[in-house]
Amino acid sequence: MFSKPFQIFASRLKRKRCIRCELNIQALALLLSLSTALFAADWPMFHGPNGDNRSPETGLLTAWPEGGPKLLWKIGGIGEKKSGYSTVTIKDGRLFTSGSRGGRSVVYCFDLDGRKLWEFENGAVWTKSYPGTRSTPTVDGDFVYDFSSLGELVCLEAANGKKVWSRNILDDFEGKNIIWALSESIRVDGDRLYCSPGGTKASLVALNKRTGETVWTTPPLNEPTSYASPIIAEQDGLRMIITMYAKGVLGVDASTGKLLFTFRHEQRYDINCTRPIWHDGRLFLANAADPKGDGAVMLKLKVENGKVSAEEVWRNKKFDNLHDSVLLLDGFLYGTSYSYKGGAFMCVDWKTGDIRYEEPDTGKGSLTWAEGLIYFMDENGNVLLVRPDSKKFDVVSRFTLPEEGEGPTWAHPVICGKRLYLRHGVFLYCYDIAR
Repeated sequence: MFSKPFQIFASRLKRKRCIRCELNIQALALLLSLSTALFAADWPMFHGPNGDNRSPETGLLTAWPEGGPKLLWKIGGIGEKKSGYSTVTIKDGRLFTSGSRGGRSVVYCFDLDGRKLWEFENGAVWTKSYPGTRSTPTVDGDFVYDFSSLGELVCLEAANGKKVWSRNILDDFEGKNIIWALSESIRVDGDRLYCSPGGTKASLVALNKRTGETVWTTPPLNEPTSYASPIIAEQDGLRMIITMYAKGVLGVDASTGKLLFTFRHEQRYDINCTRPIWHDGRLFLANAADPKGDGAVMLKLKVENGKVSAEEVWRNKKFDNLHDSVLLLDGFLYGTSYSYKGGAFMCVDWKTGDIRYEEPDTGKGSLTWAEGLIYFMDENGNVLLVRPDSKKFDVVSRFTLPEEGEGPTWAHPVICGKRLYLRHGVFLYCYDIAR
């Protein structure tokens, strides 16, 4: 048998090995939790995980240093020249966007350090007024969906960009493109996805997201489609898909595609870009009031025996938002007008439509929200951190994007993984906003 000193030595060695093993396990668990936290912070579709343009991120800067937050990296060469206005989506450590190159629409995939992983050409791209891509890729599970400005809908494997299926929505449903080309971003819901061809065969369609096969179609309204993306709303047990068309808004039964209601909401050039906002039985609509547009309108929806009626509650022609940049926060709408005072940042009461304040020096722009603050970028690349306040325009910090991209900064800002992503033309900027 072993001597007593040797037994003591062996016991101590065993304890040290156990401690090392436990520390290694703890370190591994920490690394796994950090990586899980990183990938859990996803922005899989246009306007975020819930489609409400609100980020769940916490632990962010409450103010920026002079000159703005730290620039982690930037990407150049996303397409060429005025490449487009698509923003980004993020899932499982991959970032997706699109741009135009050589007359083609290109889907790009990058890692979170800005290194390109793959690209895919999705047919021809819009080359007329305001050339380039518009819609933002949608990520769902292991797949990414891109909708080109000319109607080419493609499903790709997110890992490598391999094509799974594709079809041209305008061709298949006899639709015609609109004045400034298709801009809708695809909405996925369960095993289906939705898009709006506005053709003579269908105004809205549901497709099987795995195969691209048609699930249902909504009868045509004999009107072109709009530039807006669909939303999902539920009231009194009825699940609806609501979206804009050229002359107004329509709602359909999500299960069958049956048309439930329409409401005229017109603009001289059929510019319905802003997605409806749904909350507590009310539906907010907005378009440009000048020239001859309806501006902002609030509807009350009533469901009875599977039928839906829409009644106007208030109208405000000054709050004429154009580019889908309105937030609903604590009973107030925040966003910019289009024609009124050349673009003014405004706060509007959700229930009454009354203007609480207007700030005319901001111009037009896009915005998002995270951890109690609004991130606003005007179309000239000025970025503002704004504290929501129904009584005053409260700017906390500001900075300006580098003067490198061409055209207006119309791509919407994205906050994901404690980072702020801003797109301008062929450039994408990634800023560290962690507190």
